[in-house]
Amino acid sequence: MAPLWGDPALHPGWPAELREGDVVLHPLRRSDAQAWSRLRQENEDWLTPWEPSAPVAWAARHTPTVYRGMRRATDRRARLGLTLPFAVRHRDRLVGQVTLDNVVRGALRSAHVGYWIDRAAAGQGIASLAVAMACDHAFGPVGLHRIQADVRPENARSCRLVERLGFREEGLFRSYLDIDGAWRDHKGYALLADDHPAGVVAHLRRSAQS
Repeated sequence: MAPLWGDPALHPGWPAELREGDVVLHPLRRSDAQAWSRLRQENEDWLTPWEPSAPVAWAARHTPTVYRGMRRATDRRARLGLTLPFAVRHRDRLVGQVTLDNVVRGALRSAHVGYWIDRAAAGQGIASLAVAMACDHAFGPVGLHRIQADVRPENARSCRLVERLGFREEGLFRSYLDIDGAWRDHKGYALLADDHPAGVVAHLRRSAQS
């Protein structure tokens, strides 16, 4: 019988729970359906400019039922080694998500990182720490070499986040993603496993002290 989460050789390092102080990353939980729905509904204005376009109204695509379906689909992809979907908790409260998606093995060993954070939790360093934790896990137990972050140039907050972690801008992708009702340009950033030999979290903490 195959293990619950599939072949560990396909997706080493998953599932996992990561902790740094008051911030915890863990796989999406069935029990978070109501909290996720409420959080996404409350953050519509905050998140809409950076979210993929959709023909369905925001409220309709952020119900507990939608969460349960999304979680099942994400779990299937995680078992196949294609994604690492983390919920982000701060002091035991759900405040966002960090996902390492489009995982590719072989000679490339890369993933794309995406994230969102509750507006009430923004500006506290939680999102930066959560992304740093996910990157360290990806470069460590998961065995990846490269993580890419694609950010709209208008999203100054998110650009600062990835730059703070040491991501390097590599180019501009024209009309790259269908976001908030139109094809949007994105800056392409990347971080390599050997950019921070002591770890991304350690780099973040050193930067905060300087």
